[in-house]
Amino acid sequence: MDEAVAGTEVLGRTVRAGSHSRRRFLVRATWSAAAVGTAFAAVPFIESWLPSESARALGVPVTLDPSKIEPAQMNIVTWRRKPIYIVHRTKSMLALLGNHDSDLKDPQSHDSDQPAYTDNVLRSRRADLFVTIGICTHLGCLPKARFQRGDPALGPRWPGGFYCPCHGSRFDLAGRVFRGVPAPTNLVIPPHKYLSDTKIVIGQGQDGKDS
Repeated sequence: MDEAVAGTEVLGRTVRAGSHSRRRFLVRATWSAAAVGTAFAAVPFIESWLPSESARALGVPVTLDPSKIEPAQMNIVTWRRKPIYIVHRTKSMLALLGNHDSDLKDPQSHDSDQPAYTDNVLRSRRADLFVTIGICTHLGCLPKARFQRGDPALGPRWPGGFYCPCHGSRFDLAGRVFRGVPAPTNLVIPPHKYLSDTKIVIGQGQDGKDS
């Protein structure tokens, strides 16, 4: 009889212990689920701090170090899904820009698309750096860099610049279009500003606006 009672008590204690174990398991599982849920809920919140792909495509500015571009070389970045050419023009390249105005459609860029602060002969904020959207103004092809003066494929009068392989449009080292080619206007200059000698922002003007 005592053994039966003892056994019942032992069994009772076992059942009660099992119940406590299950309760602890459920509590832990609930807290774990809550923690995971909180983490997942936080993801979109954290991501909201960062620019989305669509936001970047719509024009989030791009920053780069122009000091890393070698003389007579070009770097390409993407802004608004467009290639942006940044050319490090040398003194000899700059010296050629005023010698062929009569060969250009719009040498003073009166009918071209550029910010007011690049409305000058060099079409740039800095003489040594030329920034332009690398899209031909004819049908949207990508002009190739042909910086060599007198390039055999382009003739002895070629001063260096950009050549569009699609339909033969030509642009000089300030993005100005030559006469007798399909492209109607000069290459477009995007908004940009210099924060220092080693930092340029593409997609934002000096006034903080995208113009």
